[in-house]
Amino acid sequence: MTLVDTHTHLYDEAFDADREQALQRALDAGVGTLLLPDIDSTSRPRQQAFADAHPHCTRQMAGLHPTSVGDNYEAELQQVHDLLFAQGKQNQYIAVGEIGMDLYWDRTYEAQQRHALRQQLLWALELDLPVCLHIRKAHNEVFGLLRDMGRSRWRGVMHCFGGSVQEAQRAVDLGFHLGIGGVVTFKNATMADVARTMPLDRLLLETDAPYLAPAPHRGKRNESAFLTLVAQRIADLRGITLDEVAQATTANARALFNL
Repeated sequence: MTLVDTHTHLYDEAFDADREQALQRALDAGVGTLLLPDIDSTSRPRQQAFADAHPHCTRQMAGLHPTSVGDNYEAELQQVHDLLFAQGKQNQYIAVGEIGMDLYWDRTYEAQQRHALRQQLLWALELDLPVCLHIRKAHNEVFGLLRDMGRSRWRGVMHCFGGSVQEAQRAVDLGFHLGIGGVVTFKNATMADVARTMPLDRLLLETDAPYLAPAPHRGKRNESAFLTLVAQRIADLRGITLDEVAQATTANARALFNL
């Protein structure tokens, strides 16, 4: 069985004490490829160092996380641009992400988040790269921005998807994949309906480690080795085997990210 963790922050400080062991646990569990989303200039050196140390099982994204959009966001965006468009660097990054809008805490930088998202979407189109979208309490805003950009189809994933079945269908209709993580294992999770009803060829597995650990590890540090619990939950919901979920989601990840 081969799995792809399409979204893990294994370079995060939460793994400073046992990063190599956590990576080995993931590999032992069949998670053969780990995709590393970008956050901002403060976390990027750690991401780059981890990727450099493990080039055979990691791939990187470049982008500005919406919660990192602040007063200096234009300088941060310039750094993302320089990474994506650097001569000879195009093949280093498999996607533009994670980008998006996050209005969970407040809307202070909503306009700036919108501008940053639009700009990075344009770069992804120019470079023919998929996007990794982070959307929190902002589905209507993001769907509206995508509509206003005048494209009927997109290439990318709505990471850690947390919307309704109707919003999931809307995303799929636009061409997006849905990132399914540990939340699908929680009791009474609406994500169960999404994972059960959406087309299997639109689903991707992710952990978002160290966040959102699946049951029975809920509330603890998440890690990529736990991806098998997410895959098993999807298999149970759909009435298929774990191997079928692994084969389908791995094929989806390889096709979307050109792995």
